[in-house]
Amino acid sequence: MNGYISAREAAARWDISERQVQKLCGVGRIPGVIRFADRWAIPEDTQKPTRTAKIKPGPKKKQKQGV
Repeated sequence: MNGYISAREAAARWDISERQVQKLCGVGRIPGVIRFADRWAIPEDTQKPTRTAKIKPGPKKKQKQGV
């Protein structure tokens, strides 16, 4: 399809996994995507989405006392 690329092509361009591109498409982070059955069509000129959420630190590990 002219003007569109696949999730695999986008993953190669953006240096991320194909699955991550699929997730970004699924949650609406990539504008202009079209879903055809089980495939995503991504506009050629689309830029890689940037992170919007900050990474939250995990739980603090407890240290052993008296050892």
